[in-house]
Parts: sequence; structure tokens; C-alpha cells
Amino acid sequence: MDFNNFLSTLNTLKNNDLGGLESHFRLAPQMRLQYNEEKIKAKDPKKAAVLALFYPNNQGEACFLLTQRASYKGTHSAQISFPGGKIEEDDTNLEETALRETFEEVGVSKIYVTMIREMTAVYIPPSNFLATPFLGYATTKPNFIANNEVAELIEVKVDDLLDDKNISSVKMSTSYMENIDVPCFKLNNHIVWGATAMMLNEIKELFKQANV
Repeated sequence: MDFNNFLSTLNTLKNNDLGGLESHFRLAPQMRLQYNEEKIKAKDPKKAAVLALFYPNNQGEACFLLTQRASYKGTHSAQISFPGGKIEEDDTNLEETALRETFEEVGVSKIYVTMIREMTAVYIPPSNFLATPFLGYATTKPNFIANNEVAELIEVKVDDLLDDKNISSVKMSTSYMENIDVPCFKLNNHIVWGATAMMLNEIKELFKQANV
């Protein structure tokens, strides 16, 4: 997708109805399906926010940024995610959290980001976070500078997200599950699953409404 074509979809991205939990559950691990809105509320999850940042690559193609988190002794070590993190006391709202975390993790100042909309929050059981994704874009490719929380910057073409051939399933073992089949996106030789895949599927379905 040419970045100008991406810009032509903005009204759809801003105004069309979201797929919500139905979109999420199409790319959710089986164990995740037990958490409906009532159960999530009962868990009193911590709040977090992430940013799906779209921009043109050097060839003028519409892309977005994913990151591979650094390895550490924790639940989400080395996983693929959007830039983001937990809300802090000085953040006035979750949108500000997403922008602040994006600056801290990949060096993109909020002055270069035009926000599009808030998406449906995703509950993350292992860490008891409720993460709200936001869509935003930059009109030129940012000069990304990763901090020590980020092991790799992953530039993904929107066309690859929209290609159904990149949806698959894999067997995963983590600190909280053993040899479980999980649906995933295969993007740039990375397996993207869990909360990030659920967010991506809602974004993908929103793009599909624009007939791209």
C-alpha cells in the first residue's frame, strides 16, 4: 500500500465501528477466550497503552512499527509488541501514556505523531494488564532510537498485515503455558501472537472496511 493510499483511508479508520472482542478472539489463544468483560473487570487490571505508529518507508510504502522486547526475567521477555507500557502518575490519560512510552522506547516525539483513534483494550492475563491500543501516524519515516527495553525494531508493511496468508498457528511454551496451539501472524520472520496479534487483527479488519 502506498502511503498516500493509507492517508486516503483515514476517515474509515477514524469513524468506522470497531470489531472489538470478536476481532480479538479470532486471533486469541484458546485459554484467553474465558475472559469476558465481566471477568476482566473483576480482576481489576492495571492500565497500560500502546501505539500502532504508521509511516512511509524509504520506498513510500505504508508501514507500522513493532518491537521485540529485550530478554529479561519476566512474563513478556523477548515478545513482539507495539511500543507502550503502563500508565504513570504524570500521564493525564492513556493516549499520553502511549505517546510517552513511544518516545522513551523508540525515540519518536509526540510532535511528529498525528493520532487517529483509540482501539479496543486487550486484557493480558499473565501480567493482569488492560492495554489500550492507539492508532497514529507520522508523515515521514521517523528516526527511531531504541532504548534498552527494545532488542529489535521491526518495520512491517501494511500489505503484509492485510495478506491472509500471513495468518497461521504455532505451538508455544511459555512460563505460564506448555505446548499450546496459538493463532498468530507471521510477519518479517517473526511470530506475533497473544495480545499484539489480537490488536493487529482488529486493526486489520478496520482496514478491510476501507476496501484496501
